[in-house]
Amino acid sequence: MQPLLSIRRVTKRFGGVVALCDVSFDIQPGKFHAIVGENGAGKSTLMKILSGVIPEFDGEILLRGEPVRFSGTRDAEQAGIAIIHQELNLVEQLSVAANIFLGREKRGALGWLDDRAMEAAAAELFERLGCRIVPTQLVSELRVGDQQLVEIAKALSLDADILIMDEPTSALTEGEVERLFGVIERLRQRGVTILYISHKMDEVFRLSDQITVLRDGKFIATKARKDVSAKEVTHLLVGREIEDSASRTLRQTGDVLLQVRGLHLPRSGHAQQWRLKDISFELRRGEVLGIAGLMGAGRTELLECLFGISPESPTGEVLLNGRSLRLSEPIDAMNAGLALVTEDRKRLGLFGHMSVRENITICTLHEMTSLGLLSSQAESTRARDAVAQLRVKTASTESPVLSLSGGNQQKCIIARWLETKPTVLLLDDPTRGIDVGAKAEIYSVIDQLCRDGLGIIVTSSELPELITLCDCILVLCEGRMTGQFQRGEFSEQAIMEAATRRGA
Repeated sequence: MQPLLSIRRVTKRFGGVVALCDVSFDIQPGKFHAIVGENGAGKSTLMKILSGVIPEFDGEILLRGEPVRFSGTRDAEQAGIAIIHQELNLVEQLSVAANIFLGREKRGALGWLDDRAMEAAAAELFERLGCRIVPTQLVSELRVGDQQLVEIAKALSLDADILIMDEPTSALTEGEVERLFGVIERLRQRGVTILYISHKMDEVFRLSDQITVLRDGKFIATKARKDVSAKEVTHLLVGREIEDSASRTLRQTGDVLLQVRGLHLPRSGHAQQWRLKDISFELRRGEVLGIAGLMGAGRTELLECLFGISPESPTGEVLLNGRSLRLSEPIDAMNAGLALVTEDRKRLGLFGHMSVRENITICTLHEMTSLGLLSSQAESTRARDAVAQLRVKTASTESPVLSLSGGNQQKCIIARWLETKPTVLLLDDPTRGIDVGAKAEIYSVIDQLCRDGLGIIVTSSELPELITLCDCILVLCEGRMTGQFQRGEFSEQAIMEAATRRGA
């Protein structure tokens, strides 16, 4: 059978960084073909070449046996190739429906935009996805998970023959993931070829027909799913054994560091009056405290309250080292010794027009300034040390931060906040979209920070991650605390039962 797509000796360089080196493999029609590898392995770069996002490269792409080179995404879409990006590419000031049909707007007989037709088509797409997103709502008003569903709906609207999915489930709840898998199965029955990038081995082995492994920009192997195990694939993509974070010796926690008493966060103009209601807990020195819950449970809202960025003013009391804090804005939290790594890396975490160095040092420039003058040497040294500590893969600290893979961008954000030497580090789903090797490195950093006396609060949409990382897990459901578990009490079943237990 002739391959639908043939990738022949494709090479791509960004300055001094070789993102892809002489990559060749075939993709068969109608198959679910998983592409796996660590952050920086070249997966997203290759998919951007196939979808026309990156038009310049060395090598050749054959589509149905014919050489193709797309000048842009519109070219690729006309050839039947659509992509769902890992990093959201939506216009926040436009409605959901307008984003889905941006550049392909439906028009009436007189050439006027037909908003009703676009809204109806968008509603039909969301019905297929089994989600309740209002087509007229502004994208800026949506949470990350809903924005990702808009990206998926946008790609489905193209009726492509080849659908590229780059980490499509990274911000979805378990229910939304199951509905997406149902949509994928229906697409496969229609003969759509799916290229699927994921770091989640359970997804890869549940769905794929074939698995291609990339490492450091090079092709390593293509395996039939039935002929390989998850452990073998992990070893191929990393090229080394991954240390089991759960096997480390137990941490010794110290005195109470942070106390939260009776925290309430109101929700104006909504039937459910509270985003958070009567939340109380303690964080000890050297402890990792996990916050579990389904999407909408209040995990992100809790961290936003602690960092002074809530849309409405919370009530209750927050004490750090026994001293009551007033956290009305982020500078108050920073000065008190708190730091927050946000869930939405691209929109809220990165300064996209800046370099790696500038992204890392931007919160601590005053420490490298004398008589109003910034020491560029001191700044560069701090940035290089941070890059080395977190093993950020970059050609230089002067490289644009957006030239890095998603996982390395996340490491830059974590490095920035570690530069502020916080007492309490707040991590909101910090490994979303990060591969197994980079996750292990971040777990190691978290563990060492705790052993050095830091207190860490972490949310995650992946229960196994919380069970691996945490000393204690709090569970939220609809803004209420419905469970608290110590390490010896952890079980996925018990945590999920608490996460679905509505409060009184």
